[in-house]
Amino acid sequence: MRSRFQPDRQLTARMGLTLFLLGLLYVAFVAALIVLLKSWVLVVVIAAAMLGAQYWYSDRIAMYAMRGRLVSREEQPQLHGIVDRLCATADMPKPRLAVSDMELPNAFATGRNADHAVLCVTTGLQRRLEPEELEGVLAHELSHVAHRDVAVITIASFLGVIAGLIVRFAFYSQMFGRRDQNTAVVFLGVMGVSALVYALSFVLIRALSRYRELAADRAAALLTGRPSALASALTRLESDIARIPTKDLRTAQAFNAFYFIPALGAGAWVGRVFSTHPTLEQRLDQLAKISAQLGRPA
Repeated sequence: MRSRFQPDRQLTARMGLTLFLLGLLYVAFVAALIVLLKSWVLVVVIAAAMLGAQYWYSDRIAMYAMRGRLVSREEQPQLHGIVDRLCATADMPKPRLAVSDMELPNAFATGRNADHAVLCVTTGLQRRLEPEELEGVLAHELSHVAHRDVAVITIASFLGVIAGLIVRFAFYSQMFGRRDQNTAVVFLGVMGVSALVYALSFVLIRALSRYRELAADRAAALLTGRPSALASALTRLESDIARIPTKDLRTAQAFNAFYFIPALGAGAWVGRVFSTHPTLEQRLDQLAKISAQLGRPA
């Protein structure tokens, strides 16, 4: 899909490199499991089924998890109006629009391609932002669709998901299954390989995710011509998310890689070190530079 969103060759290169490295890791992971479990059919079938489900049904999974529902133009005229204008400006297909009745102020885009994309905002986000701020956030999410990094991050996150599930499966099978020396060796081997794969995929995904968020900020600011509105939205939402109850933030943190702004509390310094997003300061600095380039006040 071609659009008027400014192409980002660095993002494209990083996505390609990340998928290549994760692909090698995935092949090594499956090979190690086949050796340990001595059943290549079981391993390959399960892995392929999970990858296919995550790719083809990622939009439905995300919508279900975030309690999102598709909305018509009659239900959300302002939301549809802003996205109509942005898609016309960007010369790209309009995604389906959804709203999640959550107090957490956030937005995300999901779907395997532009023709199957869904853009979802929470009611908490809509209540907090001015129209020009909301436009900046929606432009940010549309840029993820235009750059195809929504599909890439969905595929990239698959390996970590399956590694985590195998760790759980191995743990419970060891807990309730037959216990002998051979079983214990296989159990430790599966746990060790899965933990290593999860750690490596964790690092690769976060490195890609932080850059893609900066790329989306940059593309949105250039498309709308109002980087200050996006900066205002970021500042407002960062402050408001810090006041959301911790239990609500923990529920949403599994989808941080897809969000406009991470669901982290004010004191979650460990989470920020390993965050899927760059810091607020980095994002604001970039927007200030773009404002200067456009000759507009930050």
